[in-house]
Amino acid sequence: MVQAKIRLYVDHPLSEGQTVPLTKEQSHYLFGVMRQDNGAFVALFNGADGEFLAEVTKANKKNGELVCRAKTRDVQMPPDLWLMFAPIKKARTDFIVEKAAEMGARRIVPVNTAYTNAERIRQDRLQAHALEAAEQCGGTYVPEVTELQKLDRLLADWDETRHIMFCDESLVGAAQALGDVAGGKWAILIGPEGGFSQAERDRLHALPYAHAISLGPRILRADTAAVAALTVWQQHLGDWS
Repeated sequence: MVQAKIRLYVDHPLSEGQTVPLTKEQSHYLFGVMRQDNGAFVALFNGADGEFLAEVTKANKKNGELVCRAKTRDVQMPPDLWLMFAPIKKARTDFIVEKAAEMGARRIVPVNTAYTNAERIRQDRLQAHALEAAEQCGGTYVPEVTELQKLDRLLADWDETRHIMFCDESLVGAAQALGDVAGGKWAILIGPEGGFSQAERDRLHALPYAHAISLGPRILRADTAAVAALTVWQQHLGDWS
């Protein structure tokens, strides 16, 4: 079978023989930037129907079209894992979103904590970064990036069947903190560069479904901590094990 080197996420149903119209931006990228032409093959996915090998049938830089020729993979859902983090500087926030998508987060939730520096985000831009990361890493699912939410309100309405692994400067290692807790629904919580406030820390420690872990003896930057925490969770409870 032909191997496609370019992958695109499309907001359109996919099935064998299905014609798929491209947006203006996708058409420009595929035919203006990547110089593809009629007869070229592209891998398409939509987060629901799996991945399909599609052939270019209309190489127009404004409104191109492809036709799905064969299904190459079923959709592979990531674990039911959320990443909650306090936004930081623009480029480093982008990095966190991209790595979360690559590493198997199903939902990405920016949170406003007591010491969060960024008071607003561009949800649409961060969602686009998550989509691009899924295209590049071979994923068949694009995680949702939510609007910025206040941590205290989020916890007030929390589904208690979803465990929280929060990263605190404690002496408890991940293996001890997670213990024999099974998989299921989880969220990882990363604090801001100034750490959690004492009130936030006390509240989290009091929650029966929250598990405090240490990410080692050194204080990590928020973007590094996000990658480290995702790695710890995936190794203990995720689809890496």
